[in-house]
Amino acid sequence: MFAENVLATLTQVVDMVMVGRLGAAAIAAVGLSFQPFWLIQGFFMGLSAGTTALVARFTGAGELREAERVTHQSLLLAVALSVFFAALTVPFTRPIVALMGAEPDVLELGVAYLLYLIPGMFFLMVATVMSGALRGAGDTRTPMYVNVAINLLNIVLCYAFIFGKLGAPAMGVVGAGLATTLARTAGALVLLALMFAHRTVVGFNLREFRPLRTFLRPDPEVVARIFRVGLPAALERLLNSLGQVLYTRVVASLGTVAFAAHELALNVESLSYMPGLGFSVAATTMVGQNLGAGRPDRAEADGWECNRMGLWVMGSMGALFFAFPAFLLRLYTPDPAVVAAGVVALRIVAFTELPEAVGFVLSGALRGAGDTKTVLWVTGLGMWAVRLGSSLVFVLGLGWGLAGAWVGMFLDWVVRAIYLTLRFRSGSWKEVRV
Repeated sequence: MFAENVLATLTQVVDMVMVGRLGAAAIAAVGLSFQPFWLIQGFFMGLSAGTTALVARFTGAGELREAERVTHQSLLLAVALSVFFAALTVPFTRPIVALMGAEPDVLELGVAYLLYLIPGMFFLMVATVMSGALRGAGDTRTPMYVNVAINLLNIVLCYAFIFGKLGAPAMGVVGAGLATTLARTAGALVLLALMFAHRTVVGFNLREFRPLRTFLRPDPEVVARIFRVGLPAALERLLNSLGQVLYTRVVASLGTVAFAAHELALNVESLSYMPGLGFSVAATTMVGQNLGAGRPDRAEADGWECNRMGLWVMGSMGALFFAFPAFLLRLYTPDPAVVAAGVVALRIVAFTELPEAVGFVLSGALRGAGDTKTVLWVTGLGMWAVRLGSSLVFVLGLGWGLAGAWVGMFLDWVVRAIYLTLRFRSGSWKEVRV
């Protein structure tokens, strides 16, 4: 998980470096257009978390057949919901980008980018849920290998379609959207092919479904269990994503330069939090499997160990952000105004890394136990009451500019870290039924 997320983050960095060469308007267009999709992606990440928790619990109990039933029903849910969301978003691309506060020079670029990105989102969502099932069974290698291929392909295609290299047309910002869609489609098809061929720990044996149409039949009992664990996780992700959209809207009100600096600072920060997410998924799998095996004490010990590792990695990255912010930002853009604004943001986020690590990893540990309601409530408190509330005061009330938005983010993660630490230490999550 660590290797997979680091590579995914580096790919995102390389993509943004290429987009950054097109100017501040291009950076803002990509950032504003993608933000609303965190709402949809957040829902599927929640569904994936529910799938991971259930598969991990059954795997730990040695009930592989039940783990495969969960995987099968999760696939059907992912496909149906992906088609629904894709059909829902295409007619509203312009209103979506406009709602984010895009300035006129950014709006057209953002709409065009979004139209090329949407088809790939369908495949990304399906792959997200299936990867969650494999991780719950302890197979983190297969998703890693598939994502390695996706990310390498995405880099090559972005280079080709953005700048018109390797015989491809120069498409600029929309080339980045097309490259991402092609890479995600290829990756999802490869992952599904492996699972249908049963080359993975959990997969689909079509010989058990006669006639074949029975494969498409929902299992109400399994679907109900997935939703019991996954729905609070999905709502948590939706709350977080919607809050992030509104938070982004506050930052966008500061203008194109400030928003471009914000996006680049987030991109740099992702070098730390994506590995943190790796430890979070590790905690989800290990806690769930140990509880399934009837070893709650080992589940708690593994959760704390993942937390310690996350603190070391993200804390070390925070030190780098504080020491070399201008250098990191200049990898993306030579614009001195964007770099100057981004330096302030990175200096603030350097102090955010430790509470953010706790928030990531202990949330993952609680999801593994099926305690997704706790994570839902703490996310709502941190994002909506603390981050949004303080950002509105600092940015719009006190006029602190971009720095005010990032101070709000810091306070959000401090509150989440305290709450989650107390909850995990209490041990009440060991009694949650899934």
